[in-house]
Amino acid sequence: MQPEFPDEEILSLFKEDDDDTWILFFDGSFNALGHGIGALLISPERQYIPMTARLCFDCTNNIAEYEACVMGIRAAIDFKVKSLKIYGDSALVIHQIRGEWETRDYKLIPYQAYIKGLLEYFDTVTFQHISRE
Repeated sequence: MQPEFPDEEILSLFKEDDDDTWILFFDGSFNALGHGIGALLISPERQYIPMTARLCFDCTNNIAEYEACVMGIRAAIDFKVKSLKIYGDSALVIHQIRGEWETRDYKLIPYQAYIKGLLEYFDTVTFQHISRE
């Protein structure tokens, strides 16, 4: 893993006036070697806390996205974060957690419910979809 972030200017897209708000980016992936998940937690002081994991079970891409989101949220809870902005490129995950889309896949319903339970640890949480481009 490379500790340098060549696209540091991407943070200029976000407001600087949120003094105590943390930022979380999450993503899941699948390739010939299996499923992987990653999350990046950014403190208000712009400290970067990257996390990655390999999933040792067969799953869909949507499950991998949910797993990545859960990993990042749990890390934020461990850091006792109270205000969190969450960004992901999975429209399905973001809109289902917001309650804007119905969760029809029976495998995803427990993930959605689990994340909603985790959100009670925060004072404020927002979810934003960012395009894969």
